[in-house]
Amino acid sequence: MSLDHVSNGCFVCGPGNPIGLKLKFRLDSDVCRSEFTPDSHHAGYKDVTHGGIVFSLLDDVMANWLWLQGVQCFTAKADIRYRAQLPIGVLVDLEGRCLKRKARLALMEGKVLRRDTGEVVAEATASFMTKVE
Repeated sequence: MSLDHVSNGCFVCGPGNPIGLKLKFRLDSDVCRSEFTPDSHHAGYKDVTHGGIVFSLLDDVMANWLWLQGVQCFTAKADIRYRAQLPIGVLVDLEGRCLKRKARLALMEGKVLRRDTGEVVAEATASFMTKVE
């Protein structure tokens, strides 16, 4: 699904956001995937990626699992567990999965993993409300 005016300005994936991260998401079987390398503009403190950036990555990889299937949604509730710091300049892989869907609610899971070590940097579960057509 291509981005339209509704999501063009998204901070994480919108190509029209001049200060955005411009991530590109794809479905690989039943997993939404992307990758990201933080730079100095994403730091919370010296040489470490800000936790808000890490959560933004998780939020979008989960939401895009739905979006890429043509389902618009918004985050209703999220729980995040930070397991390790993410140094600036370290490439991470993002993974998003659907755990359960019931009516308008989708329970999702997301992970941020260091590509060099496989270490889980952060993981989250979230509930998303889907848009009623």
